[in-house]
Amino acid sequence: MPPSTDELFRILADPTRRRILDLLAERGTITVGELAAQFPDLVPSGISKHLMALRATGLVTATRQGRQRLYRIDTAALSAAMGPWLAKYERYWSQALDRLKNLAEGPEPPP
Repeated sequence: MPPSTDELFRILADPTRRRILDLLAERGTITVGELAAQFPDLVPSGISKHLMALRATGLVTATRQGRQRLYRIDTAALSAAMGPWLAKYERYWSQALDRLKNLAEGPEPPP
């Protein structure tokens, strides 16, 4: 069962978890050790706890490769979780994009 919007936002409210998602978005897959290197103030077990929370919501998946686990964003779960919430605000950026498109494709100045 997908997480509730409130649960999802509670998980995403943590700046460390958002940074972990940013790193996963940039690199595709990453190990706990590689993540821990990006957070010198946290111990690897702290990173693991954040990853467990992200996995519990389904936003992140883990696969074993030898002795390591590789973490990645589950794009389908992220879209399913965030899509309905973002859809409420789409009209705000859609209107701005439409205005920008009209300006960009508007009549060209005379030569």
